[in-house]
Order: sequence, then C-alpha cells, then structure tokens
Amino acid sequence: MIEVTSTPAAPAAIGPYSQAMKAGGFLFASGQVALTPGTGEVAGTTIEEQAERCCQNVKAILEANGLGFEDVVKTTCFLADMGDFAAFNGVYAQYFTGKPARSCVAVRELPKKLLCEIEIIAVCK
Repeated sequence: MIEVTSTPAAPAAIGPYSQAMKAGGFLFASGQVALTPGTGEVAGTTIEEQAERCCQNVKAILEANGLGFEDVVKTTCFLADMGDFAAFNGVYAQYFTGKPARSCVAVRELPKKLLCEIEIIAVCK
C-alpha cells in the first residue's frame, strides 16, 4: 500500500509530485527547499537561513508521518554553490544528529534560484 503525504506545515508541491510517499516501510520525501509553508515565499537570502528553512520543512514532513530526524537513513543534498558546503553543514548537523548516509552535490541551478535542497528517505515505525 502506498500513502501520500500532504501537510500544510510544509510547502505545497510546485509541480506534478507529492510532498512524500510512504511505501514498503519507508518514507520517500521530495526535495524540500527554502519556501515558507502557506505563502510559498523564499525564506532568507543566506545559505544558513535557507538551510534552516529546508530542515524545518523536512521536519514537518517527518512529523506528518509520526517520524523524526532519528528515523532518516539517507539524505540527498543539492547546493547551488559548493562554496556554501561548510555553512550548509553547520545547519544540517544540528538536525541530522544521527548522521544518516548522505550524498551532497552542486547543481547548476535550483528552482526559484534557491541555494539548497534536501530530500530524505526514512524508516517508518
């Protein structure tokens, strides 16, 4: 059985996709960017501000599924500039304290000219 996640505590999908899907004992969340839930406005101009909003959006997706950061087993992080790697890690480390497996890559561009994006896979309880 597949369950779709839809929570107003995270930004609405800005395309033909779901916030997250639960299947086979795992939660697969779409990439969360620095958009403010409800308004869709970009949250902050620095990598730290945007990473913080990304993590808060991930938290909302997890909580909507009765999960927390400790349930995350894999993340994929996208940065618009690898020069932001250390600053991004500073925020990321405050949330992902269980140190899940991770890939982090620089991309040419993110939607709305954002600086970072985080997607997760978590184990469902």
